[in-house]
Amino acid sequence: MSMKIAVRMDDITPDMDWENFNFFLDLFEKAGISPLLGIVPDNRDKNLRRRSVNEDFYELMKSLEKKGFCLAMHGCYHVYTTESGGLFPLNNFSEFAGLPYEEQKELLLHGKEQLKEKGIETDIFMAPAHSYDENTLKALIELGFTKMTDGFGSKPYTYNGMTFYPISFRLGSSLKKKSGATTMVIHANTVTEADKAWYKRIFEEYGKNMISYSDYLKIEPVKRGSIGRLGESLLARVKRFLVSLRNR
Repeated sequence: MSMKIAVRMDDITPDMDWENFNFFLDLFEKAGISPLLGIVPDNRDKNLRRRSVNEDFYELMKSLEKKGFCLAMHGCYHVYTTESGGLFPLNNFSEFAGLPYEEQKELLLHGKEQLKEKGIETDIFMAPAHSYDENTLKALIELGFTKMTDGFGSKPYTYNGMTFYPISFRLGSSLKKKSGATTMVIHANTVTEADKAWYKRIFEEYGKNMISYSDYLKIEPVKRGSIGRLGESLLARVKRFLVSLRNR
């Protein structure tokens, strides 16, 4: 037995780095899995604009969905407007956390409508910078979202009416665990050739442990209360600190 690893890809836009995206599509196909793709509905983040716009972007997304890929709404504009880490403070900036409820709901509704106009509907949310607060959750639920790809843990859990599908605290450790399930997070836009070689080795060595995100969604969630959420928040702060040390 081994921990099952699902995959999510962040920052999916019409002008992303398509060479890197296709590199991962090849890895997914060889591993026989389908990931979760986080689509930015109305991208205004210049850092995500890597290539010329693919005019067939939304048709491609819908065709991938038909093949078994899962789609999530990844924020709205992907522009950070606050210095809040929210309930899961892996970072100290956010597109949503810290904003008033009505303002957050307006942003989320705009993102949802943008995707719907393109023929994409989803009840999965992916917060930019992993940052959200109680107002984000309240607005998401009111708009029909039921799932979030975030948190730490070895299985999905429910909290305040939302089901969370955790990400890996440390991938190297997750790959060696004997039970449970978690998520590998991939930012294809920023991977280097050295990173690609590392991912290729990981998929070759641990591909048998990987599952499609659709299978991850089928795992029965457990309940998590305020104490569990507090522990998760502390772990997020620890990881943020460790990453800051590594980047110095």
